[in-house]
Amino acid sequence: MSKWDGIDEFIAVATTNSFTRAAKSIGMSPTHVSRAIMMLEQRVQAQLFNRTTRTVKLTDTGRIFFERCERIAQERDEAIALVGEQGEPQGELRVTCSTALGERFVAPIIRRFATPHPKLGITIDLSNRIVDLIAEGYDLGIRTGHVTDARLISTQVASRRLYACAAPDYLARAGLPKCVDDLAQHLCIVGTSSTWHFREAGSDRLYHPKGRFQCNSGQAVIEACVAGIGVCQLPEFYVLPYLKHGMVRLILEDLQPPDEPIWAVYPQRRHLLPKIQQVVQCLQLELVTAMS
Repeated sequence: MSKWDGIDEFIAVATTNSFTRAAKSIGMSPTHVSRAIMMLEQRVQAQLFNRTTRTVKLTDTGRIFFERCERIAQERDEAIALVGEQGEPQGELRVTCSTALGERFVAPIIRRFATPHPKLGITIDLSNRIVDLIAEGYDLGIRTGHVTDARLISTQVASRRLYACAAPDYLARAGLPKCVDDLAQHLCIVGTSSTWHFREAGSDRLYHPKGRFQCNSGQAVIEACVAGIGVCQLPEFYVLPYLKHGMVRLILEDLQPPDEPIWAVYPQRRHLLPKIQQVVQCLQLELVTAMS
């Protein structure tokens, strides 16, 4: 009997909370999975699951055992993949990115990257929530701003500029703000970020905008701005097309914040995999050009 016997079945049950779903996920019968778990519990001399007719849940011992087994199994699979790939990206690549950045730039770049690699499967999840890459099984995340998770490696792939702007007719009515504090006298259009960034007197200055129009779509925010609803701050790719045609005007230009970095982040144990190395290199080469 191998010391690995029952580990994959255990991980599958712990992940799916079901013997039936676990069996389907690993291509085995429920009977096989049940027998493997029973033999594993006998080997470790501990109950790993609390079972009822309707639920399967890890015991406290099972939870600790699962954390160790999952990490070891991932490292085993990645070691095999690292040798087996021999420089060719293959397997599954799961990526998470914010919706607008993903739709406009990241998804097209990764699609082009995947085209010459038929052994590579791609899943891109576009969401504005902060995803726990490790807990949720993602290979790569695209993040802006500061990354503080010590479990992740961060590689800068681009940067973006934030512009504050308003429509000319709005400014004709409300006046031109000359400092950050003047924004309190203006109608602010709030997007996904509840904090606006400026650079004032050599220091970073944060402003929490308030207004009667709020939307989690940057495109909707810039269109409201063009319509004269108020002032907004957005990444340059939203603002520049309207700025070019005089439909908006930049405000507080002398208080422009530093460019915001865009990072590719990935779990430390995956940084040697060809699929990670090569997609990050591709993003570094193409994202700056695509956003300019």
